[in-house]
Amino acid sequence: MTVQVLILYYSRHGSVTRLAEKIAIGVQQTGAEARLRSIQPLDPNEQPVHPVVSEDDIRNCHALIVGSPVRFGLMAAPLKAFWDQTSQHWIRGSLIDKPAAVFTSSGSMHGGNEATLLGMMLPLLHHGMLLCGLPYSEPALNSTPQGGTPYGPSHVSGLTGDKPFHQDEQALCLALGQRVARFAQQLHQEQAVS
Repeated sequence: MTVQVLILYYSRHGSVTRLAEKIAIGVQQTGAEARLRSIQPLDPNEQPVHPVVSEDDIRNCHALIVGSPVRFGLMAAPLKAFWDQTSQHWIRGSLIDKPAAVFTSSGSMHGGNEATLLGMMLPLLHHGMLLCGLPYSEPALNSTPQGGTPYGPSHVSGLTGDKPFHQDEQALCLALGQRVARFAQQLHQEQAVS
């Protein structure tokens, strides 16, 4: 059975979507399956790029990578609303002992990336997940002039959202996808043996 990594995100203007798609490439480079899923927008006029996440997506994933734009140093409201509806998964323990990670995008360099990444980790911890960050053995973490933290990949999109996706930001997305997928594969193999 192929390991499935759920990449679950909300994106309003496309920056978080681009991060999610780059992370998915990293996941696929390990031989795992990347499932790109959107959070249901609160605004009915918004049209997500990828399918909206289902209960089965959550229940059947072997790992979860979550992304959101920065909203005043916090995750966006649609992602918070999603977590508020996951009590049944918490009761069933659907996500316990599965690898997890986070990613984000902001308009400015000090626009709340790290606060948002740390805040997005809290629901994952409550669900009993195993958090993965980015180690400083990743060269791009030391050289990036824009986004990228040890807590997870990030993108600085500029105030109008048109700042190019820097090569270091892309490298960190690939690295995170690979790292989470490798951990999920190792755990899956161990569970299959035991």
